Amino acid sequence: MLIMGSTSLSPCVSLSPSLSPHPKSPNPNPSPNPFHLSHPSFIPISLRFNHPPSRSKKLLSPNAPNFFVAASAKAEPLKVIISGAPASGKGTQCELITKKYGLVHISAGDLLRAEIAAASENGKLAKEYMEKGQLVPNEIVVMMVKERLLQPDSQQKGWLLDGYPRSSSQAAALEDYGIRPDVFILLDVSEDVLVERVVGRRLDPLTGKIYHLKYSPPENNEISSRLTQRFDDTEEKVKLRLRTHHENVDDVLSVYKDITVKVDGNVAKENVFEQIDAALTHVAEQRKVNSGSLAA
Repeated sequence: MLIMGSTSLSPCVSLSPSLSPHPKSPNPNPSPNPFHLSHPSFIPISLRFNHPPSRSKKLLSPNAPNFFVAASAKAEPLKVIISGAPASGKGTQCELITKKYGLVHISAGDLLRAEIAAASENGKLAKEYMEKGQLVPNEIVVMMVKERLLQPDSQQKGWLLDGYPRSSSQAAALEDYGIRPDVFILLDVSEDVLVERVVGRRLDPLTGKIYHLKYSPPENNEISSRLTQRFDDTEEKVKLRLRTHHENVDDVLSVYKDITVKVDGNVAKENVFEQIDAALTHVAEQRKVNSGSLAA
């Protein structure tokens, strides 16, 4: 189920006056414009002829109608944040989103580990806190995320920020840097389903592959005999993690409530992606319409 802010599209497509030939004497009883289409769901759009140069040009042929060619504006790339509880299927959906839309996938956790491995200034600071058993301060993580989001590939292709921000203060910090997504996707999965998914997970220590006793069982008894369960994949600990997650998400939603899309994550991954795809397609189409209106 999609829960989105309502979008009003008012339907009318009409030729702009600048597309009319040189005017003749006024007609006291003009006939209806044959190019005028009206529908309650379209935004008024002025049609223009596109021309390769980016500037408007007036056609100079003495016999040609007095047309103007307006510059076409390229829609900005998508900026998306996705959030979900442990075992909500966020990793799978991130793969599907980046595959279709070509967005740069940015995970705060992966970014932190990469910065530490590269021994960057932020990485060194983060490592000092981690070696002391302390949480890395928000300021450091926000700076890492900000710098990654502003890199050329993210700016050109658009980005998918995975699992971040996790608190209202982190969200506010991004806002202060002028970083705001077009849409905030929340995978909404019931607690019973999440607990079942987590408690049933098993790790193959030999290959590193993750199995699930119900949804993705091991191929044979040999693999099954060596599978292990992560220490925090117990029902008691997963419920504690879920409680913390829900508290944090509620805080973040207060910042992005006007652009939040809640997706039913209890269904098969293909159906989950259909919902996400519909939401992103809608946002992308709106951006094209807005860009076209600006160009006109």
